[in-house]
Amino acid sequence: MSLNPQIAEILELVKRANRPPLWEYTPQEAREAYRKSSKVLEIPAAKMHRLEDFTIPTRDGYPLPLRLYEPKLSPEQRAGSGGLQLLLFFHGGGFTIGSIVTHDHVCRMFARDAHCLVISVDYRLAPEAPFPAAVNDAWDALQWVLGHAHELNIDSNRIAIGGDSAGGNLAAVTAIHARDKAATMNHWSPVLQLLIYPRTSLRTDLSSHIALAEGFLLEAKLIEWFFQQYVAAGTVLDDWRLAPLDGATTMGKKVDHAGVAPACIVVAGYDPLHDEGVAYAERLQTAGVKAQLLDYPGLIHGFLNFGGYVPQVREVHQVMADALKIAFSSH
Repeated sequence: MSLNPQIAEILELVKRANRPPLWEYTPQEAREAYRKSSKVLEIPAAKMHRLEDFTIPTRDGYPLPLRLYEPKLSPEQRAGSGGLQLLLFFHGGGFTIGSIVTHDHVCRMFARDAHCLVISVDYRLAPEAPFPAAVNDAWDALQWVLGHAHELNIDSNRIAIGGDSAGGNLAAVTAIHARDKAATMNHWSPVLQLLIYPRTSLRTDLSSHIALAEGFLLEAKLIEWFFQQYVAAGTVLDDWRLAPLDGATTMGKKVDHAGVAPACIVVAGYDPLHDEGVAYAERLQTAGVKAQLLDYPGLIHGFLNFGGYVPQVREVHQVMADALKIAFSSH
């Protein structure tokens, strides 16, 4: 399928702008450049009933910033004694850029359209905090939310986890952690893992990586630059927390996916990460996990933030919100 015409226009504008690629910046400069560009093509910010920024303590005492979104809900949507449904969201950005600010409009959209609370996690970024800091922050955020569900008016039986790109990796890893810790968590499990063009493997020899190495925003050089920031020298590269698709446990066994939460996996046809997203859906399905694959052939990596310019992206937003609503209603 050909490239979405509005996406093609965006790529042409980027080419004409002739700005230095992100991998030529310092991480701090890249974050600022990404922050500025992330709002250019965004959907309008949905108004919230409540928006709150706060911090929580992590295992090493770091004050982890979170942002809570509460949409305007009808009495019917608030009905029920168990509390409100929640999406715990991890932003993308190669573990190096991105923040709760760059994904603010997206989180507002999910809150409004899926009729749920959203908590966005501002996990620590590399290279200042390399792997596994982000993984640990993601898990600590989930543990805190579960421990404070009552005071936050959250129904702990209706919590989904999700994220895009690097955030999709964190959501997938957190879902596996939840499966592994089920015996100590009253057999709690997310109702859904929403994985939006997730990074699930360290392999760069997949067909989509090779065919789409240049020209579609997420280029091979940028993927390598992100890797160099996130993975410190001496890290065991076979760790499944880096590569939930094909990594291994500390015992040297390939990670098992049986029993993890149901998934909705969204991929884009012109994305180098396309094939690993498809492979992850297939891996979950083979393990007996209910996994829905949504494949959009004409879109590119990062499209989640292009809804203000690309009508098809707004349609995908609604499909993802509907997937969340279906998952919430099943519990």
